Amino acid sequence: MEDHILLKSLQNAGVSVPGNVSSIRDMKPETLVSISAQCLNLLDQTTTFPSSFPDSLVDKFKICTDIALAVKRLGYIGDMTYYKFLYPSEEDLFKLVRFLVERLSELSNAVKIPDLKDMNAIRIIKKDGSTDNLKDYMEKANDKGLDCNHHQENLKDLGLQNVEPEFSDPNVDNASFTGSRTLSFGKDKLTGIADESEILQNQKKFLIEEVTARISEIQNLEEEFQLLKAASEMAFDDQHPIDFYLEQLNDQVDSRKLNIMELDSQWDAFRKPLEEKKISLEESLYANIPEAREKLQKLREVELERESILSEIRREDEHSKLSVDLKKQSGLPSRTSYIERIKEITKNSRKQDADIERILKETRELQLESNSIQDRLHRTYTVLDELVFREAKKEPVGRQAYRLLTSIHECFEQISEKILLTDRIQREMVEHEKKLTAMATRSLNIDKLQADLDAIRKENENLQQQLQFAEQ
Repeated sequence: MEDHILLKSLQNAGVSVPGNVSSIRDMKPETLVSISAQCLNLLDQTTTFPSSFPDSLVDKFKICTDIALAVKRLGYIGDMTYYKFLYPSEEDLFKLVRFLVERLSELSNAVKIPDLKDMNAIRIIKKDGSTDNLKDYMEKANDKGLDCNHHQENLKDLGLQNVEPEFSDPNVDNASFTGSRTLSFGKDKLTGIADESEILQNQKKFLIEEVTARISEIQNLEEEFQLLKAASEMAFDDQHPIDFYLEQLNDQVDSRKLNIMELDSQWDAFRKPLEEKKISLEESLYANIPEAREKLQKLREVELERESILSEIRREDEHSKLSVDLKKQSGLPSRTSYIERIKEITKNSRKQDADIERILKETRELQLESNSIQDRLHRTYTVLDELVFREAKKEPVGRQAYRLLTSIHECFEQISEKILLTDRIQREMVEHEKKLTAMATRSLNIDKLQADLDAIRKENENLQQQLQFAEQ
């Protein structure tokens, strides 16, 4: 389940995942390096990590070291070296892929959505075709997030669009064209300017269409944002339950249905007389021409047959797509299983938090109790030592009792120190056992390590031979 979510998140972010990788466990070092390099290139546009694994082992170590440093700079918590990429364990794979998916999701959430305050300005530009207003808007939109930089050079020369009318003005003095060469040169110049003006007009039309498309895209994003905002407000509203909003939505849906039914009835009332009028006109038109009437009937039959064939083709295409989706979904768990799993994880997390709080509270209470007992013992020993010492000065039996008291105190101190030392050793043993377990889970392939070591030695020998040959 988690494997599918992580791989799907990588694909949605634009990372190319090989088709033979169906889970995180199937990732080999080459696949892990390729996916990590693609993620780093998406996260930082200034870096260019190669997505392919080189043949040379030295280059492999270098690339893995560079990728490990880049991942560490992104805020990866824990040990991160080339070893995690060349010889990854299952735990390392999951931890690294989760980290990269989190960073990619943060990057996608940080995309800036432009403001829509200049919608009216664009509509005015579209109506009157003013190039100055268009240029001003492009500069404002570029500051607000729209990518208009690649159109700035085209907008600089749009002022030439009115050149043709100036040269084609009938009031121009024809006396200036004194010769045929001058006249032909003027015509060629006018033709070139007219062509350039037409090109600029086409560019202007294309730019306006592109800006309009961007505006519609921004409007769709704004509507989606408003829907998500309203849904989040409904979800976090403590004053009204979800049923209240469901009732409101149902009322709105019912009202929309009624409006649609009214519009349908109005359209039917308006459409039927038009169709009757059309049929009567066609009958009156083809009444005197039987051949045209037969051709019209055949044309209608062909149109009906074409529509039926197209509908059948669309139905078959839809059926094939649905069958492919069904085959894909058959091997995947349902959405309810995801929801139940998330609920279970949340419940277990809350239970663990409660257990941790309880254990911390008990630990603090035990620590306070232990400190109070130690203070009481120290005070009791001090009082008893003073009393026995006074008696030891008077009688020899008191001296013997004092010696026994001091020896007992020293023995108990030694026992206490040994108990503390034993507890510390046990904790260290548990930590070492955890490390041993983690090392045992790693995929330590001795044959692969030996092969890499032999390859490094062979490359070193080749380099030494090349150096010796160069020195000779």
